[in-house]
Amino acid sequence: MISSYVQILLIILFWNADCQIIPRIEECGLSCSQGIHCKSKPSGGIFNSFCHDAPASLSSMVLKSMKISTVMKCVQGSPCSLHLNIKGTLSLDENVRGLEICSFSLDTQQSQCINVRFTRKKSKMLNGKKVQVQFNCIEVNVAQHIYVTMKTVPHYCEVKLSQQYYVEDCRNSDVGKYIPACSAGKLAYNLDRARKMVTVNVSNFPRDQDYYVRLCHKWFTCEDAGAFAVIKGKESFKSVSLKYSQLLPCLCIEGWLALPDARRVQLCPFENGKYYTQVLWDNIVYNPSTQTLAWEPACPVPVMVNLCRFTKSNDHCEDIEKSFKNSSEKQVKYSRVDTHPRLCMKFTTKRGSWIKCPFAHGEFPAWKMRTAAAAEQIQVFFTSQTKAQFSVLVCNRTQMASCESLGMHHSVSVGDPVSITMSQEMCGSTICIQGWRTDVDYSVPLQICDTFCGFHGQSYSDGNPPKAMTHRMKSVESLH
Repeated sequence: MISSYVQILLIILFWNADCQIIPRIEECGLSCSQGIHCKSKPSGGIFNSFCHDAPASLSSMVLKSMKISTVMKCVQGSPCSLHLNIKGTLSLDENVRGLEICSFSLDTQQSQCINVRFTRKKSKMLNGKKVQVQFNCIEVNVAQHIYVTMKTVPHYCEVKLSQQYYVEDCRNSDVGKYIPACSAGKLAYNLDRARKMVTVNVSNFPRDQDYYVRLCHKWFTCEDAGAFAVIKGKESFKSVSLKYSQLLPCLCIEGWLALPDARRVQLCPFENGKYYTQVLWDNIVYNPSTQTLAWEPACPVPVMVNLCRFTKSNDHCEDIEKSFKNSSEKQVKYSRVDTHPRLCMKFTTKRGSWIKCPFAHGEFPAWKMRTAAAAEQIQVFFTSQTKAQFSVLVCNRTQMASCESLGMHHSVSVGDPVSITMSQEMCGSTICIQGWRTDVDYSVPLQICDTFCGFHGQSYSDGNPPKAMTHRMKSVESLH
């Protein structure tokens, strides 16, 4: 129950922060209480950065307190701006001539300092009295992280107040409504497929401000997909053309005002299934030294990836067991992979399946299986350009993608044939010799079937590359 109350309290606090009204000012300035006349001037902060030993008569509590808030300066005919409202309390002392107030942006590394001086005659009369100083002319940006310091003039060692402050962001309804940096603009686009260009039209943003537009690929953040363009605020024509390489589901248009920490708006018009194309599955890389096959998605699309065996008989791809992986990360990897031309990758989404065969063009060493029949003996041969270990079994293909072992299993190396004794009772169109590599984690099983009826000196082979390399399938079901 306590945690529920805490959650409710946090929700109320955040809601109040977002709905907090920022106080308005028409002019910024400096004011001091007790009727003391004070004036300000910009300070570089350099000469007051070195401290002096405080006189014995000076209290370490000469600076009492410092409070920081945000005010909004709104003047008719001009956009509103945010300013720090800094209030400090100090005790007047004959050794103190004034204050130095500095703000340092932890985001931009820029600083602003102001030197506040008191009229000496009046301050001497009120020696020991508390005086409040208020200054609200330091302009800040939305969501800025500020470090504020207050020192005496001259600066006495260990006599200093400091505080970190976060300026409200665009989630605050008042800031979001009146501050130009929160007016992210409205994007519209036209597509020119022939020239591979996107023309972006921008509206609803301050006309005197420059505006940035770019194409990006949306992952957790939006990653650059080319250089950004600038729409000049003084120009009447508020559009720009951007070139793209491929239309991908994650290709987005992003725009923002040319201001620090400006709010950004995104338009992602290509998210629908129409743009789920072959390009998404192209980035397949094989590393021969580690025997690793990897795919890096061009977009964060929800897809199931698996390896499969391409069958040249009907242009389908049979799934390889224990090879299914979700593309939850930026890369899908398979270690110790057979480089056979029929080993392919299958990509399955809600919109269908796609197959890519990275070894189909014969760029990597492949192996072949061949059988020769004599009397009741079947000799099985394997040829390969590299050293490899294989297993052979006789199986009964009961289903399209299933071949049940008949108990005859042999291990063999490249160049060493194995002989299998077959009986006439094993004659049948579903009886197959199946071979596969055992020195890798993922291998394609090859089958030579229907070779045992009336054989005398016949030979058969398998292992040729498939005729078609890439296929668009309506479903993930594999047919032999």
